[in-house]
Amino acid sequence: MAKRRGLYPGTFDPLTLGHVDIIERAVKLVDELVVGVAINRDKGPLFTLEERVAMVELEMERISKASGVPIKVTPFENLLMHFAEDQKASIIIRGLRAVSDFEYEFQMVGMNQSLNDDIETVFLMADARYQSIASRLVKEIARLSGDISSFVPAHVGDALKGKLP
Repeated sequence: MAKRRGLYPGTFDPLTLGHVDIIERAVKLVDELVVGVAINRDKGPLFTLEERVAMVELEMERISKASGVPIKVTPFENLLMHFAEDQKASIIIRGLRAVSDFEYEFQMVGMNQSLNDDIETVFLMADARYQSIASRLVKEIARLSGDISSFVPAHVGDALKGKLP
């Protein structure tokens, strides 16, 4: 039987505990996982691509060791479906926090299926503890000297503090 390779794409600017939660549950569904770190110049990320990849890799090392599932972190800038094909992924993992996420993702699934209907999209609901976490809000709270320790892994919190004035 072919290995099930999943792809979890995102900008991860920064990686949050919500992302980590989805990844920890995604590895239960696949034999291998690729975490795709998107190069999205339109979003104007706070962290460089290299910094985001390093933050994700550090956390994926822990998750891979605990789960026994190989996890590869790879940056990408092309169309998601082309990246999924390049990675030989059969499943795209997407996290949902709210109804507004679903509306956007619903449209994306339709477009993605028209590009390649062999790749399935699987939605995982964020754990209730993490449903309000958004990278954009974490950055804003950190910028205003708020406590972000319950929103991001400790190493990410340290990186954020070092990045902001």
